[in-house]
Amino acid sequence: MSISKEELHWMYAHMYKIRYYEDKLEEVYMEGKQPVFNIGAGTVPGEMHLSTGQEPAAVGISVHLRQDDIVTAPHRPHHHAIAKGIDLNRMTAEIFGKVTGLSKGKGGHMHLFDPNLHFSCSGIVGAGIPHAVGGALAAKKRGKDSVAVAYIGEGAANQGSFHESLNLAALWNLPVIVVVENNKYGISVARDDSTSVASNDLRAGAYGIEGYYVKDNDLLEMYRVSKEAVDRARAGEGPSIIEIETYRYLGHFQGDAEQYRPEDEVKELRAKDQVNMYRDVLIKDHGFNENEIADIEKKAAAEVDEAYQFARDSDYPDETAALEDVFV
Repeated sequence: MSISKEELHWMYAHMYKIRYYEDKLEEVYMEGKQPVFNIGAGTVPGEMHLSTGQEPAAVGISVHLRQDDIVTAPHRPHHHAIAKGIDLNRMTAEIFGKVTGLSKGKGGHMHLFDPNLHFSCSGIVGAGIPHAVGGALAAKKRGKDSVAVAYIGEGAANQGSFHESLNLAALWNLPVIVVVENNKYGISVARDDSTSVASNDLRAGAYGIEGYYVKDNDLLEMYRVSKEAVDRARAGEGPSIIEIETYRYLGHFQGDAEQYRPEDEVKELRAKDQVNMYRDVLIKDHGFNENEIADIEKKAAAEVDEAYQFARDSDYPDETAALEDVFV
C-alpha cells in the first residue's frame, strides 16, 4: 500500500485533534452538573454523545475526501466534522449554544451544519443516508466526480432508510459510500441481539454493490479500503458499504451508567487504542521522530484550546432571536 508522508501526518494530526477535543469536551460538559448529575444544567446543557475511540472511522476515509464531497453524520458527529475540516471555533460555539455558532447556537452538538463543507448531521437514526444519496444523485446529474459519504451506527443499518437508500443508490449507480461504525452497541442493546447478519458489509450483496470490512478499528486498513471505495465512486463504478469494527470507550451519552457492558471491556479496548498505536507506527515504520510528533500534537492542542476559549468568550443569542430563522 502506497501512502505519502503528508497523508500519514494529516491522519495523526486529525486523530490527535479529535481525541484532545473530545477529552476536553468530556470535562467541560460536566461543569455545573455535579454533585448530582443534572442533564439540563451547566456550561453545555442537554445530551452529549462523544466518539472517543472511534477516530479511525472518520479519519481513514476523510483523508481521501475533498471540500466538495458530501458528508452526513449521525448524533455522534464530532470526529466526522473535525476530519472533514469544520471550523472548530464555530462548531464549539454551536455546542455551547452561542450566537457565533454554525447555526447561531440553535442546533447544538447533534445538529451541526456547514454548507461550505457540504457537512450535516442529525439526531434521527438513519436520517443522513437518504440525504447522502440525494447529494450523490445531484453530483452525477451535474457531471461532477464528487462523492457522498453517509456515516451511520450499526443500529441504523436496520432502519428502512438504509435499505431504501441503498436500493436506489445501486439502481442509479450513484457515487455514495455508507460507512457503518460498529461499536457493538445501539444505545444499550448489543449488536448481536439486534442484527441477523455477522456484519453489515455482507448486505452489499443484496444490492449488487461492493462491501468492505475493517477489523480491530485499524486506521491504515480503513485508509486502504476507503481509498478503493472513493476511487471507485469517483470513476462512476457505483456505491459501497464499509463496516468498521470500532470502539466506543464512553457511554452512549455522558451520564450513561453503562451497566450493560462487561466490567473490563473498556479497559481491554483502551489497550488497543489506535491513537497511541498509530503514533508508535509512525515512529517505528515511517521515519517520524519524537520532535515531529510533539509538534503535531502541540499545534492540534493549540487549535482546540483556542476554539474552547472562543466559545466561552462568545455571547448567547438575544431572547428575541428565538423568533428568527423560523420557517412556517
